[in-house]
Amino acid sequence: MGLARLLPRSNLRAHPRGARLPTVIAFANQKGGVAKTTTTLNLAVAFAEQGLKVLAVDLDPQGNLTMSQGLNPDTIERSMFDVLVHRLPIQEIVHKAEVDLAVSSIDLAGAELALSSLIGRERALEKALLPVKPEYDYVLIDTPPSLGLLTINALVASNSVIVPVQCEYLSLRGLVQLENTLSMIRENLNPHVAIGGILPTMYDTRTLHSREAIEILEENFGDLVFKTRIRKTVRYAEAPVKGSSIIKYDPTGPAAEAYRSLAKEVLDGAQAREHA
Repeated sequence: MGLARLLPRSNLRAHPRGARLPTVIAFANQKGGVAKTTTTLNLAVAFAEQGLKVLAVDLDPQGNLTMSQGLNPDTIERSMFDVLVHRLPIQEIVHKAEVDLAVSSIDLAGAELALSSLIGRERALEKALLPVKPEYDYVLIDTPPSLGLLTINALVASNSVIVPVQCEYLSLRGLVQLENTLSMIRENLNPHVAIGGILPTMYDTRTLHSREAIEILEENFGDLVFKTRIRKTVRYAEAPVKGSSIIKYDPTGPAAEAYRSLAKEVLDGAQAREHA
């Protein structure tokens, strides 16, 4: 299968919001190093700047989102592992940082094996989020760089998926595998999950390759591709060292403005779908 359109337009619909239920967004791409964690955190902080209540969930055993808020995953005693496997209430592992953060720890590496023998293993995260959903406007989930059971849990729990894609051809090919996984999840577990958008990252305006990658994305996925481009900058490496989002670390810089622009696109798109 080539780089066909990711999913039929009929699937790109907003969920009816009940009693203040949040929009749940997973950030997924089985390829590592595409700015999933950076995007999860900075979009969450950009939403918070708009007065929205946000929960960020670190579902990656590497714990990069947790580290990006100044916490050490190696020393955290209770984390998303306990929530998923031992059914610990998620509010007990939420840390107050720039946004509310459900933390990861090194234990989460064993979650796939521990969950594999449980009934309803694909719905563990969906069930864990139920008690806290009324407290938030958005829940943003950072996933591991794989399409394993943790990522499937995130997709089952989500209304939509944002796919950060590095601006190079080999990264674009990974979209096909993600498309196949999403098709199976829609058929069997969550018929409503839809692609909320494809986010070009690591964009370098100086290279023809980056520009061609954008053209291929737009040819194949049309308006699913966000207008915002996340450019290469050293700020993205510096901010996590300080335990900070880019928006807090360099609030007036172009990187912060890019994520504010992305937040506006996501919010405008959600508003447009609600009124469609």
